Amino acid sequence: MTSSDNPLLQAFHPYGDTIAAVLDTMGVQASQQDSDDGSHDWSHLIRVWKLVKEIAAEEPGLDLEMLAVATLLHDCVAVEKTDPRRSQASRLSADKASEVLRTMGWEAARIDATAHVIEAHSFSAGIAPRSHEACVLRDADRLDAIGAIGIARTFYVAGRNGSRLYDPVDPFAAHRELDDRRFALDHFETKLLHLADGLMTATAQRIGERRVATMRAYVDLLREEISPDR
Repeated sequence: MTSSDNPLLQAFHPYGDTIAAVLDTMGVQASQQDSDDGSHDWSHLIRVWKLVKEIAAEEPGLDLEMLAVATLLHDCVAVEKTDPRRSQASRLSADKASEVLRTMGWEAARIDATAHVIEAHSFSAGIAPRSHEACVLRDADRLDAIGAIGIARTFYVAGRNGSRLYDPVDPFAAHRELDDRRFALDHFETKLLHLADGLMTATAQRIGERRVATMRAYVDLLREEISPDR
């Protein structure tokens, strides 16, 4: 398999051959979707890599091949958001990535560095990034959770997990506690509208500001349509 054979590998240019080698080692075909979760499929990986490259353009000296591999593998162990092991997902993915890279013959120090990039990307894991590469992947993954794509992913995940769109009596939680496990709309206030506050790179902060504005505009429009007193 070469990087010119498949859109996924083309998207990871100029590291398509490395990505192909990782997938071959894992026994995964780049032409297949290895997840039934549409919020964490190949399209998510491609979007995150695009953001990684955009952020990295203003962060000189990064190991971009490592970042490409970390992007590919950052969700390689699937743990549903409703699973009690959710906070361990990035560590599990880092462990699996380490096994793959050892099989490929990567040196130990670079494997450890890649594993840290993967484990530190997760919001729920609460692991502080210790490298510039870790900051970049963390920012890119969080950016893909907000903005227009973040809105789409929020309602997709809510439907997947059996949540309602919103509370019909009190949609914006004026007189109740927020509960984003039951109501998708609550997730905007509990997490998404504040996610950009933790972005670490200047480029990601600029992108995040625009994406938060998109979400706020959406919530305002939704308020006009569904508020009982309008």
